[in-house]
Amino acid sequence: MLTSLATTLAAAASQLPADTVVYGGPWNGGGFSPWFLLFPLFWILVIGLFIFVARRTWRRNHEWATARGGESVLRERYARGEIDESEYRQRLRVLRGDATTGGK
Repeated sequence: MLTSLATTLAAAASQLPADTVVYGGPWNGGGFSPWFLLFPLFWILVIGLFIFVARRTWRRNHEWATARGGESVLRERYARGEIDESEYRQRLRVLRGDATTGGK
C-alpha cells in the first residue's frame, strides 16, 4: 500500500513542469502581490458590518424598551387592579409628557 502511494506521487511529480518544481510554484516567481489580502479583508468587513448592525439594532430596541418601560408597568398595575382608571390615565399623561390638567 505504501509503495503504491509512493509510486503514484512520484509519477505525479514527474509530470509537473520543471519551473514549478525548481522555483516552488507560481508564488515565488511573480514577486509580491496584494491579491491574497482580499479574502481576509472581505471577511473582516462582513463581520464588522454584522457587529455594527447588531449593536445599532440593540441600542434602538433598548431605547424603545426604556421609553416604554414605564407605560408597561403602569398597564400591569392597572390590570392587577392596584390603580383605578382615572389614576391610570393621569399617570399615563405624565409619562407621555402631556401634563395638562385636562380642562381644570
